[in-house]
Amino acid sequence: MTIILSIESSGPLCSAALHREGVLIDSMESLETNAHGEKLALFVQEITQKNNLKISDLSAVAVSRGPGSYTGLRIGVSLAKGLCYAAKIPLIAVDSLQSLALGISQNRIEWPDNSLFIPMIDARRMEVYTACYDIRLEKIKNTKPIILDDLFNETLEVDKTYFTAGSGCFKLDKIKMDMQILAFDTIKLSANYIGQLAFQKFTRNEIENLAYFEPDYLKEFAIIIKKSDSTD
Repeated sequence: MTIILSIESSGPLCSAALHREGVLIDSMESLETNAHGEKLALFVQEITQKNNLKISDLSAVAVSRGPGSYTGLRIGVSLAKGLCYAAKIPLIAVDSLQSLALGISQNRIEWPDNSLFIPMIDARRMEVYTACYDIRLEKIKNTKPIILDDLFNETLEVDKTYFTAGSGCFKLDKIKMDMQILAFDTIKLSANYIGQLAFQKFTRNEIENLAYFEPDYLKEFAIIIKKSDSTD
């Protein structure tokens, strides 16, 4: 019996979930933004105790590998690595954008043959982290930070039907598009999607090296210094 604990920390809302054989059995999610440091470890403790599990009972711990929030990723990955190290169980990393694409795919039973999923994570200003997936969740355009105008003017094809979700979706209202695109605003990064993809990776023995694994930040961490009002 494969039981995987999943941790999602790449977005503003953190979450934890338990999957058995890839099927969701329980989950917890923060209601406040940027509460990863306060909530994630507590979620792990509560969700395992509630389901009468010890960390050593788990088959693996899965975590979002990014892209996303620098601080959130550091917190989630550090927690996941610590759990795996202490319990001597594998670490599995799942692409945050692929998990969003899975969320989109589960919104309908059937999709048009020309459907493509472009999950978007806010990357400041008019940039998003994005990739492109087909309806089998196979990546057909690589993950990268891109300005939305460039994405729609240079990358996407007018004969395809695009579906998107994630924290970058709100920026679509600010640009002119010449193709059909539908945004699912209610779909967000969640450990519920991480666990299903993690189970697939577990069956293929796609696990991470605990000593060397690092999140996919895609961008260097930027510190914004507020200008002083003082004239000194």
